[in-house]
Amino acid sequence: MMVHIQTLAELEAIYGVPGEASLVKELDQIIPEYAAYIEASPFVALATVGPEGLDCSPRGDAGQVVRIADPKTVLLPDRRGNNRIDSLRNIVRDPRVALLFLIPGSGTTLRINGRAAISADAELLSSLVMEGKKPRSVIIITVESIYFQCARAIKRSDLWNPQRHVDVANLPTPGTILEITSKASIDGGTYDRQWPERAAATMW
Repeated sequence: MMVHIQTLAELEAIYGVPGEASLVKELDQIIPEYAAYIEASPFVALATVGPEGLDCSPRGDAGQVVRIADPKTVLLPDRRGNNRIDSLRNIVRDPRVALLFLIPGSGTTLRINGRAAISADAELLSSLVMEGKKPRSVIIITVESIYFQCARAIKRSDLWNPQRHVDVANLPTPGTILEITSKASIDGGTYDRQWPERAAATMW
């Protein structure tokens, strides 16, 4: 029978206490050194929580994915997607969010925890135009904590090594998955053929 760890004391008996470096790096606002990571990151994972549960959504943009408004505030434009708006539904009901930034070529990641609100202010949308298109909304995140994550996970996974890239031909295509999950009401081959053109036309 598998025994589960159920108390903080049990956890701390295994892991001990974090060292000084693990604690002093956490701040409540963006310093220039952390801003450099945000500005270099074209990709972030956005985690939210709502009544139906958790959601973690990939977000990417040309250039930096998140804009810094001030040391306590960052802006995440909501570009075109699948219209499920799971993250946005959650934020409307529970403002707690977490961001994990990836920087191509760097083992160091950056994390932000905070609270979010959604704006469709016309002036704000216009300030975040990409390829002539405005986002439909902007997620405004107030930073409560920010810190870097050490490079072990990226190094263990060898994430940025092109020689380790998976041959996507060995993976099921999105169309194949949709055909199975829709019980063939969606034609997978047609979906896969049409997707590149549809994505190019709706990138922003």
